[in-house]
Amino acid sequence: MTKNIEYDIFTGKILKKVLQPGSNCVDVGAHKGEILDEFIALAGSGNHFAFEPIPAMYKSLASKYAGKAQVFPFALSDHDGVTEFNLVLDDPAYSGLKQREYKTADTRVEKIEVEVRTLDGVLSDRQCKIDLIKIDVEGGEFGVLKGATQILEKDKPVIIFEFGKGASEYYGTKPEELFGFFQKHNYAIYTLSAFQKNISSLSAAEFLVSYDNKIDYYYIAKTL
Repeated sequence: MTKNIEYDIFTGKILKKVLQPGSNCVDVGAHKGEILDEFIALAGSGNHFAFEPIPAMYKSLASKYAGKAQVFPFALSDHDGVTEFNLVLDDPAYSGLKQREYKTADTRVEKIEVEVRTLDGVLSDRQCKIDLIKIDVEGGEFGVLKGATQILEKDKPVIIFEFGKGASEYYGTKPEELFGFFQKHNYAIYTLSAFQKNISSLSAAEFLVSYDNKIDYYYIAKTL
């Protein structure tokens, strides 16, 4: 079983464990809508928000989920503006605000312009509490989190996020920084398997070892 398939299985189990019919969820880096489908199936009466800056994928998502979720064509970070985005033509799932490691040296990348927003800003007028946020943005997750501090402080959502070598360092993010950010906001970090099995959260040292040795690259954060 590949790591990605294992993560998909654990993510599905965690969503069933965490979500209620009226839970409100955010999908950052919605891609083809696989996780958004889970949100809608498990929390059918909730409000769901999805973000996908790749134009073709945004249009597909906006059409598919009309009336079921609000879909935005923004890349999320800790500031507003317009910036260059790296669209990976061979494997769009690897696309992001910065180039990162790719599977092959001859990966084709197209530079496009996208609008950048903060999650706090986009959802400032929401009339609902955010219960869960999933973040998969190929290294830019810390920027997304820093742009969502108001939501984290007020709503205390569960956060499922990707963070691993080969991506995050291209954004200048260190594991100590990310761990400290979550600690400041009273969150603990778990591996997906540990959270599912009700095992204890990671210490700062354990998180660093996990990152440095590429043991895991998907985690879940929950308030203490």
